[in-house]
Amino acid sequence: MPKIPYVSVVLPTWNERENISMVIPGIKKVLAGYKYEIIIVDRHSDDGTAKMASRLGAKVIYDDIGKGSALMKGLAMAKGDILISMDADLSHEPKEFRLLIAGIETGYDICMGSRFITGGGSDDMPGLRRFGNKVFVFLVNAFFGANYSDLCYGYRSFRKGALKKLGLKERGFGIETEINIKAIKNRLKVLEVPSMEKKRGAGEGKLHTFRDGYVILSTIFRNLR
Repeated sequence: MPKIPYVSVVLPTWNERENISMVIPGIKKVLAGYKYEIIIVDRHSDDGTAKMASRLGAKVIYDDIGKGSALMKGLAMAKGDILISMDADLSHEPKEFRLLIAGIETGYDICMGSRFITGGGSDDMPGLRRFGNKVFVFLVNAFFGANYSDLCYGYRSFRKGALKKLGLKERGFGIETEINIKAIKNRLKVLEVPSMEKKRGAGEGKLHTFRDGYVILSTIFRNLR
């Protein structure tokens, strides 16, 4: 009988109390039967996000620097054999864990959700963001010999040991782009699986199209060295 993996789920949060009250129960329902932990990395939210997460059984730690810093901090303390990163705004559906876990179990180092392969899609991507993502995907594929279909998407799973090989440094929104690039540079086995991005739940999105687009572009060119 195959060993059931220990799964760690890491979610950076910033004022997501209403959303987290639905996300965490959804995670628990899907992971019933697994040994698991849920790690919330909170930016000292002022809406009670951390208190809600703790009440629902998640481990709560804090980081005020940026999404990349929060993600690295959460992944570094994770105990699991398989680590999953996801957003806390209800845009990522826990039911897709099965694909992300299966990808690692079949021998891949990183399993990345993609909105642009068969079975994937997005209910929350305006035309400008869609165009920008295509440009960034093209640049990464051209510069680094990759074959990605998606880039700026944070729903992923990792084999525990794979993270140490990446040497991640991006503290902000460039973290997903850095992961994609360094996975290729370090010859890790990467699999894309379909993912359906939903509209965020309550609250305002944290994405700023032009500012974060500049961050992504800077991350790409910085990693050419």
